Amino acid sequence: MCNLYNLTSGPQAILEFTKAVVNAAGNLEPGKIYPDYAAPIVRNGAGSNRELVRARWGMPTPPKFLEGKKVDKGVTNVRNASSPHWRRWLGIESRCVVPANEFAEPDPAIKKDGERTPNAWFALSEERPLFFFAGIWTRWTSVRKLKEGEIETDLFAFLTTEPNAIVEPVHRKAMPVILTTPEEIDAWLTAPWEDAKLLQRPLMDDKLVILDVA
Repeated sequence: MCNLYNLTSGPQAILEFTKAVVNAAGNLEPGKIYPDYAAPIVRNGAGSNRELVRARWGMPTPPKFLEGKKVDKGVTNVRNASSPHWRRWLGIESRCVVPANEFAEPDPAIKKDGERTPNAWFALSEERPLFFFAGIWTRWTSVRKLKEGEIETDLFAFLTTEPNAIVEPVHRKAMPVILTTPEEIDAWLTAPWEDAKLLQRPLMDDKLVILDVA
């Protein structure tokens, strides 16, 4: 499960790539993004205008996993889009794309005794060009942290799928759904679900590399 990614591209590059016309996120500081961080997403706004906004990483957790818990830390990755919990957010009004330049998965194969498991980092190439995760978002009221209390805020997560041959040796269960072209972004943000769901597939092996240094 991907719980860490890095964004170094600025808002102008994101706006141009996605054809977004509204920047409600302001300036973006480059850096690593962890669960529950506020991060940029691009979604369909008023009048079908795409907008760049900030949302917190982690969609609402299915109720059956919240029994006895006082906080909902959120779900960062969504695999089973056919689940009733997720189906409500598969329409174009709830779809978004999440900009990134690289993502991480813990790699037990390079772990040293007595140390934490280090991350392997993945990108489209050594130059770390901009790409996007296929995501969903919602506005939700919940307790994310006890010290915050109940809040209403925009949340997002991205879809995952089976890993390709580059990710599989590190993480055998899944990889993020990655969009690399304006055409794929258009399809994810505008197509009926029967067409958009075809994008929930592994990125081709020759389109992804594992980086030597994060």
